[in-house]
Amino acid sequence: MTPINFRKLVTQKEFLAILNHLEREMGTTICIEDIKGTALIGIKNDASVSRYPVLLLEEVIGWVVGDQKAASIATLISYLAQQQSEKKSLTKELLEKYQEIDLFQDLSTQVTASLDVQEIARLVIEEARTCIPSSCGAILWLDDKTGWLKILWEYGELSSWSEPLKLGQGIIGTILRSPKGEIVNNVFADSRFVEMEAQVSSLICVPLLSKKQLTGAIVMCNQTPTTYSTKDWKLLSILALQAAGAIEKALLYEQSCSAAQVAQEQAQQLQLTLFELQQTQRKLIQSEKMSSLGNLVAEVAHDMNNPINYVSGNLSHIQESTQEILDLLQLYQHHYPRPVPEIQTVIENLDLEFLIEDLSKMLSSMIVGVGRMRQLALTLRNFSRLDQAEMKPVDIHEGIESTLLILQGRFKPREKNLGIQIIKEYGHIPLVEGYANQLNQVFMNLIANAIDALEESMISCPWPPMGAKTPENYQIRIATEIVNSNCLKIQISDNGPGIPEDIQERLFEPFFTTKPIGKGTGLGLSISHQIIEKHGGLLRCISQIGMGTTFIIEIPVMHNYDFFTD
Repeated sequence: MTPINFRKLVTQKEFLAILNHLEREMGTTICIEDIKGTALIGIKNDASVSRYPVLLLEEVIGWVVGDQKAASIATLISYLAQQQSEKKSLTKELLEKYQEIDLFQDLSTQVTASLDVQEIARLVIEEARTCIPSSCGAILWLDDKTGWLKILWEYGELSSWSEPLKLGQGIIGTILRSPKGEIVNNVFADSRFVEMEAQVSSLICVPLLSKKQLTGAIVMCNQTPTTYSTKDWKLLSILALQAAGAIEKALLYEQSCSAAQVAQEQAQQLQLTLFELQQTQRKLIQSEKMSSLGNLVAEVAHDMNNPINYVSGNLSHIQESTQEILDLLQLYQHHYPRPVPEIQTVIENLDLEFLIEDLSKMLSSMIVGVGRMRQLALTLRNFSRLDQAEMKPVDIHEGIESTLLILQGRFKPREKNLGIQIIKEYGHIPLVEGYANQLNQVFMNLIANAIDALEESMISCPWPPMGAKTPENYQIRIATEIVNSNCLKIQISDNGPGIPEDIQERLFEPFFTTKPIGKGTGLGLSISHQIIEKHGGLLRCISQIGMGTTFIIEIPVMHNYDFFTD
């Protein structure tokens, strides 16, 4: 029952009116005193023989002094005091309920607005601090797999709680075996006490439940002795109810975000794997094409060698035999200067002098042609180099020359092609250990791309800006040199219109091409880049609009070889 102010009760205007009425009706006068005997109403009369107590829960809170009739007035005042006390108790209880509801609503609004576990735990602990006297506190979360309670959020000095608490261990771990929680106002006297709880004197522990399953706890503590009440426990229970759902929801959100992130990463990885598989497949196809081309070139070169050798071998005999016949003919002309008319007629019809001169030229031309065919077959064989499955000393100049010989038809003037001038600036460079066929493939890709750029500029670009369009205006410059004593540098440049910067950034991407469909796979530069990297080198591009393009190859030189190439 709630205490009341006795003076305030008996001095109220309404009570005084009732008291005056009773005195008149009963024909008596009374004096009302407080518990100390001080007169509050009426005049204290020492001749009065009776003092009647005013009781509240069997406790004297005042006196009614008077004759025997005053007893009924004392009973009436006791009844009014009880009603006043009950009214105050009800008001207080209603106010507390309202505060609890207001607290619940405010906290609910805050925690439901957040999906961050740490933020929710902080909000709950901060709210608990304002309602419950405490010097420290924490929200613990239960790990289902290990049975350990870990701190989600804490405040105050709880250094001894740094290690996880086992469910069933100590006061807190044991309390959480119960679904209601508990107040412990003397921690040290409790038989369940463990060393990690030595920093606090009093505590309230309330479990966090989800679908009647323990998920954690709220613990509020004081380092000085404190008497926690049922009211404190109720308030903490309200906070625990709100916190449990909000924290679980936030944890589920975090888990879903993590799962989504993992799924996204897996999807990206799958996409990357698929892309790499597609890239590998295309590279294998391209490699197979290059291998097939190499086989075809090698077979063509081999098949060409037999007839070339046959024709070359016979040409030398034909030339000797022809010369012998011509010598014999000269002897006949010397000893028989006047042939018979029939022979003279034939000589005139054949134009013998021209025939003799032309036959010599034709034989020489045939010998030169066979020599060129022999050189072409050799170049094709050197370019394919299918016999080299391991790294060997490579003559870079030989590889470049082989590539130029194969592409020489594209340098000459023809329809819509004014011709391209090749400028060689070869340095004195050593042999390089590598795969000749792969390096030749790089030279082929880079020189062919330079030709493509110049041919396109002949047709579609107003290039060069000054003077007439002539072969001298379209140049490919190939330079080789040794830099830093251990690096071979090869530059393949053209004086075309250049490459835009945004395209330069993607030059070595697989399948990236600016050529029309059917004219490029977008693999040439990518494969070239990988080949040079495989040789421990670097392939890069320098280009500026209107200033042409230069591809630079840098390959480390192996010092095991002392012989050089011109």
